[in-house]
Amino acid sequence: MSFIDLREIMTQADRGLSRAFVKAECEIWQRPEFGDVKLYQPSDIKISVTLPLVPAAVLIAAIPKGNDWDIILTKRSQKLRKHSGQVSFPGGKTDPEDSSQMAAAIREAKEEISLEPQYIEVIGALKDYETVTGFAITPVVAIVKKGFILEPDIREVEEIFTVSLSNILQEGSYRIESRIFKGKERHFYVFPHSKHKIWGATAAMLVHFSKLIKAHR
Repeated sequence: MSFIDLREIMTQADRGLSRAFVKAECEIWQRPEFGDVKLYQPSDIKISVTLPLVPAAVLIAAIPKGNDWDIILTKRSQKLRKHSGQVSFPGGKTDPEDSSQMAAAIREAKEEISLEPQYIEVIGALKDYETVTGFAITPVVAIVKKGFILEPDIREVEEIFTVSLSNILQEGSYRIESRIFKGKERHFYVFPHSKHKIWGATAAMLVHFSKLIKAHR
């Protein structure tokens, strides 16, 4: 795989870090362009996700690895009340003290996987993603500098692992699956993995990330 310059791509996609620096809000009253509902919901079925949405941010953290990049993912603790055992990016709900969505993502990465802010170089953000559970997530993209150490907060994170960007970008790397939810068939993205099932909003954000990269290469 030829080297992909993520800095250059995100400079084009999020000029001046305008999306990363969006001021953190307590409530979101405008629906994002992308979201679960548009995939989960056939035209004849209505899923009620009422406004306002709850703001959240995740960190798509890329570690340089030769001509490739490794993307950090976590497996959530089985003890958590919500989304236990699922694969996700480091991140979570925006707190009132967060100055921006970028600040929220950086804070959550430190809390969940001990990734210190001095090792994080934010290079932009993707467009917000709306989940069927009522969150508006800002995926903040960053490069991880040398010298970092990762340690999971065992109260929230069971495991830290990585997937290579080359695998994410591979043709046919993801698929759409479905399941019955509240008596109706719902569809969602899945990235196959040898050990973990990467699906739902996390997989959808990876799909949007891969499409953005391919559009700007």
